[in-house]
Amino acid sequence: MGHDKLRKFAENETFACLLQPSAQELLADGYFHLRDHAVKGRWSAFFAGLPSGSSLSSASRGGELPPETSGCAGPLPLPSEAGPSLLRSRGWLRFPEAVAAAGPQDKSTDGDLVLELGCGKGEYTIALAERHPERNYIGVDIKGARLWKGAKYATEHRLPNVAFLRTRVEFITAFFAPGEVSEVWLTFSDPQYRSENSRLCSPLFLERYRSFLRPGGVVHLKTDSRFLHEYARAVCAVNGLRVLACTKDLYNMAGCEPAGSSSLETSFGPHRCASLAVPPLNVPRVAVFPGRTAGPASQQPAIPSEVKEVQTFYERLFLEQGYPITYLSFVIDHDGPYVSPRDPEDFDTEAWRAAEGPRLLFGHDSAETRRQKLKNR
Repeated sequence: MGHDKLRKFAENETFACLLQPSAQELLADGYFHLRDHAVKGRWSAFFAGLPSGSSLSSASRGGELPPETSGCAGPLPLPSEAGPSLLRSRGWLRFPEAVAAAGPQDKSTDGDLVLELGCGKGEYTIALAERHPERNYIGVDIKGARLWKGAKYATEHRLPNVAFLRTRVEFITAFFAPGEVSEVWLTFSDPQYRSENSRLCSPLFLERYRSFLRPGGVVHLKTDSRFLHEYARAVCAVNGLRVLACTKDLYNMAGCEPAGSSSLETSFGPHRCASLAVPPLNVPRVAVFPGRTAGPASQQPAIPSEVKEVQTFYERLFLEQGYPITYLSFVIDHDGPYVSPRDPEDFDTEAWRAAEGPRLLFGHDSAETRRQKLKNR
């Protein structure tokens, strides 16, 4: 392990906005009987204990995290000095007895809580929080060295509505109570070509999200992978989920399309979150999924502005390689268990896997590209 990682891990221990639970305690009763973390149902109290105060200049907005050498005017207090609302013990951030004894809070009076799963360095989490200070945002990832950058930025800028959670996404139900979360963002998740249950938009994960999302809760999927995009569309179709917006080419890289084609496919209905209202997206043509009815253009829900305005490191990387970026948002309300698309009737796994172009990561083939080259020899 590199020395710089050790430094980051040590500094992570000083960030009040970064929660690093013990996997051993979560798994004390086994993988299928996760123990609830003390923060479950009490995230409002967690955010109330974060330091705040400094304002951001317009130059610092837009999702770009500063270089690692940037710093604030002086050291911020350690969590133990920031106030009585947070206590550190055995790698967990625990609440004082008075808060813990109060029991779960009334979700109907809480502000919106939004998750980004697999957040990496927290670029999207930070950018969304800066754009919507009235909402609380939590970035989730297992890599502590990546979370360090977002947590450091949030700490130095005293962002009161940003938190990070270091844990496996499979453990997510241990941290959020029913109705506590309003939206989930999946930004450039691993497509998991060979393991359906590992895909963050699979029926298995939708079941997990449903356990804590409010009625009408929305999942946003932004990815360069056409494989993952089409799989998610198939999951929505076979489960009858309401799709809010869907585009195969977010930035219209192919240019204006001829009449009869479609770069944006949308199924219409009232959008639950007024804070995401933006002017209508300018697209050549709009189509709806089979069985849906489109309203007048002025009534069509727009893609949230931050979907295009905020770009992650990997998004810029794949845009430079010429790969279109896709976007899909849908409501997960569904009675009964979620089901998987039939292969190949609903989703042809092999065909869409083969359709993926060769990806280069830092000048080298991606793992899937290497597998495809070996297969085609």
